[in-house]
Formats: sequence, structure tokens, C-alpha cells
Amino acid sequence: MTSSSLFILAQAAGPGGAGGFFGSPLPMIILMFVMMYFIIIRPQRKKQKELENLQTSLKTGDHVVTVGGAHGIVSSVKEKTLMIRLAENVKVEFDKSAVAHVTKKTDVVDVPAS
Repeated sequence: MTSSSLFILAQAAGPGGAGGFFGSPLPMIILMFVMMYFIIIRPQRKKQKELENLQTSLKTGDHVVTVGGAHGIVSSVKEKTLMIRLAENVKVEFDKSAVAHVTKKTDVVDVPAS
């Protein structure tokens, strides 16, 4: 064989890499995005939905903790805000979105002032 015929045969064979579906980087990129959805995005959406349900179900008498760390008892609920009693004769108005979580009444211990 001549060198020109070897050159033509080498070009006809194509690259020697892996072919097929997983030889392309596109399926791996798609798989990575699917995994990120199930690991990061979906649990975050579920947590956000639970927090929204908690904030819409607030009622008078609930013991709450705000995102700033203030502990108190809900004294009244309006459409977008609520009044929280932090101490005797101390009521502060907060947005409903400021409530981080509702505590059980047994979690809160009232210590008498001395």
C-alpha cells in the first residue's frame, strides 16, 4: 500500500473515541440538571410551601418565633400583619412573613420576674 491510501483509510475510519448515546456530553449535562432538581430545588420548594401554609394558618394564641428571634404570643391577626405580645403590655406588629415557626405551648416556659 502506498502512503496516500493509508492516509485515506485513516480518515475514513473516523475518531477512535466511544460512540453512542453516552459518548456525547449532552446526556451527562441533562442528567446533572435532573439530579440538581431533585437534590436542591424540589426540597427547597417543599420547605417554602410548608412555611407559607404555616403563616396563613396563624391564629390568636399561637406561640411564635420570628426570623429575628423574638418569642411571643399572637394577640391578633390581620390580612398581612399580626400583633405579637412580647411581654406584659408590650405588643409589636409584624408581617406574617416574619414568623419563622410556631412553638408548642409546653416549649415556652414563663419565668416570673423577681
